[in-house]
Amino acid sequence: MKISGIAAVVTGGGSGIGAATARHLASLGAKVTVLDVNQANAEAVAKEIDGLAQVCDVADAASAMAALAAAKEKHGTARLVINCAGIATAGRILGREGPHDLALFRRVIEINLIGSFNILRLAAADMSSLDAMEEGERGCIINTASVAAYEGQIGQAAYSASKGGIVGLTLPAARELAKFGIRVVTMAPGLIETPLFANLSPEAVESLVASTLFPHRLGKPEELAKLIQHIAENVLINGETIRIDGAIRLAPK
Repeated sequence: MKISGIAAVVTGGGSGIGAATARHLASLGAKVTVLDVNQANAEAVAKEIDGLAQVCDVADAASAMAALAAAKEKHGTARLVINCAGIATAGRILGREGPHDLALFRRVIEINLIGSFNILRLAAADMSSLDAMEEGERGCIINTASVAAYEGQIGQAAYSASKGGIVGLTLPAARELAKFGIRVVTMAPGLIETPLFANLSPEAVESLVASTLFPHRLGKPEELAKLIQHIAENVLINGETIRIDGAIRLAPK
């Protein structure tokens, strides 16, 4: 897929990995719509890249449909959709306060897993009506999981379950959508330097960095954006989850 000139949608595009992705795709010539639950953040990034901002709760069917419809009206049907929207919460199954809060577990699943599926199903429906490009491709949907899908730490039951669900979704979705020329790929980042780390102490960050092999540092959102570029441009990548983590393997805690 040639990125220049295509319409692209990035969920969670108002900050972190999503914002870096929106900026990178725009620099390559894509017409980008930034979806985010935070209107101010979405508008700031969209203004920077001359894109479109849309407030969107990815877990809500009506909200997602409205946001994608607005993106389609402005830029045409998206051939490239990247799901970066998500939340990370911590909570032990059996903590000092008692059992894990069920509402919190449900919220993480709804935003991270159901939200990704919601955007995937709606984007795929739109993509299926597009004219086929080279090799019959119509579009590509890229989801964001995490290395926690494989090595979830203590306190990450909800987060790991949501990201493991995204990994599990990848192959069946790719198999089903293949007949429409739509690829589905997932990336599983390790420790990435996002606003999530702003609340951690320098000691906590150093402890996490110590578990990386090479390079011995946190990853940068821009590095994930470059991976997304390669996935989009390389039609052979399909139905796979790609770790991008400096060979980290998370310890139990």
